Amino acid sequence: MDFNVKKLAADAGTFLSRAVQFTEEKLGQAEKTELDTHLENLLSKADCTKYWTEKILRQTEVLLQPNPNARIEEFVYEKLDRKAPTRINHQELLGQFMIDAGNEFGPGTAYGNALMKCGETQKRIGTADRELIHTSAINFLTPLRNFIEGDYKTIAKEKKLLQNKRLDLDAAKTRLRKARNLDAKVTYLGYCHCLSTRRHSASSCPSPTHPQLLSCGSSKEPECEQELRIIQSEFDRQAEITRLLLEGISSTHAHHLRCLNDFVEAQMTYYAQCYQYMLDLQKQLGSFPSAFVSNNNQAPTTSMSNIVSASSSAPVTSSMLPSASSTIVSPILSDLKESSGSRRARVLYDYDAANSSELSLLADEVITVYSIVGMDSDWLMGERGNQKGKVPITYLELLN
Repeated sequence: MDFNVKKLAADAGTFLSRAVQFTEEKLGQAEKTELDTHLENLLSKADCTKYWTEKILRQTEVLLQPNPNARIEEFVYEKLDRKAPTRINHQELLGQFMIDAGNEFGPGTAYGNALMKCGETQKRIGTADRELIHTSAINFLTPLRNFIEGDYKTIAKEKKLLQNKRLDLDAAKTRLRKARNLDAKVTYLGYCHCLSTRRHSASSCPSPTHPQLLSCGSSKEPECEQELRIIQSEFDRQAEITRLLLEGISSTHAHHLRCLNDFVEAQMTYYAQCYQYMLDLQKQLGSFPSAFVSNNNQAPTTSMSNIVSASSSAPVTSSMLPSASSTIVSPILSDLKESSGSRRARVLYDYDAANSSELSLLADEVITVYSIVGMDSDWLMGERGNQKGKVPITYLELLN
C-alpha cells in the first residue's frame, strides 16, 4: 500500500511538472526542445497519410454502400464479430420486380418477355455489384482500415511518449538552470559575508547563520545534472523508436498503392461485366419486331389499328406509316391468316411455352406456320417435325 501511494505521488508530480512545462511553452515563458528536421518531416508525413487515408476510406464506403443505415448495421455486426445478413441490393430488387411484372403480363407478349429479359440482366448486374463490394472490402478497405486502427495507433502512442519525454527533458533543463542560479546566488552571498567580516561590519551582508543562507542548503546542481543525463538518454531512445516507426510510412504507401491497383481492377471488371450484360440485352431487345420497339416520334397512346383505320378517311404521309418490317400489319401475314396455306418462318428470339397447347421456340430456328380459322389474331399454328403448337406471331419472321 505504501509503495502504491509513493508511485501515485510520483506520477502526480510528473504529470504536474509536464503540465507546467507545457503551459509555460504555450505562453512563451519557457524554452522548447525542437526535434530534428528529419523527424519533424516524418511526423508531418504520418499525420498527412492518416488524414487522407481516413477520407478515402469513408468516401469509398459511401460509394460502395450509399445507405448510411446499412453501413451502421455492417459496422455493428463487424464489432460483434458476427456475419451480417445477406441483403438484396437495388439492382436485384428492380430485376425481381421486372420479372414478376413480365410473368403477370405474360411471357408470350412482347412487353412481358422484354421485362423478363431486362429483369434477368438487372439481377446479373446486382450480382456483379455484390462481387465488387466484396472484393473491394477485402483488397482495399481492409488494408486502409488496418492502418488507421493498427499501425497509426502505434505511431500515435509512441509520438505521445516522445512528447512526454520532451516535456520531462525541458523540465529537467529548467531545474538544472534554477539550481545553477541558486548556487551562484549562494556563492555571491558568501562572498559578501566574507567582505563584511573583514570590514568588521555585519550590516551590509547576512551572517553565516542568516536564514537566507541556511535555506539554500547544499548544492543540488550535481543531482540535477545526473537527472538531466538520464532523461536525455530516455528522450534520445524514444526519438529513435519513433523515427523507425515513422520511416515505415513509405512501405505503407507502397502497400496502399498495390491495394489501389486491386480496387481499380475490381471496378474495371465490374464495369466490363455491366457493359457486356447491357450489350447482350440491347441485342435481344433489338430483335423484337419494330411494332413493339419504342418510338419516340410516335405518341404512346397511338395504336397500329388506329393508324390503319384512319387511313381510309384521311390522307396519311409516309412518315406516319409503320415500317415495312412491322409484323402485325405485314401483308404477307395478313394473306397467310386469310388463306389456308403454310409458310416457312424464322424465329426471332427464344420463347418458352406456357402450356401444352403452345410450342417452345429457339432463336434463329426455322419452322412451318399456318393459320387456323377462329384462332386469336396474335397467334399462328407452328409445326416442327412431329411437334405442333401455338406460337406468338410477334416472334416470327416469314421467309420468302
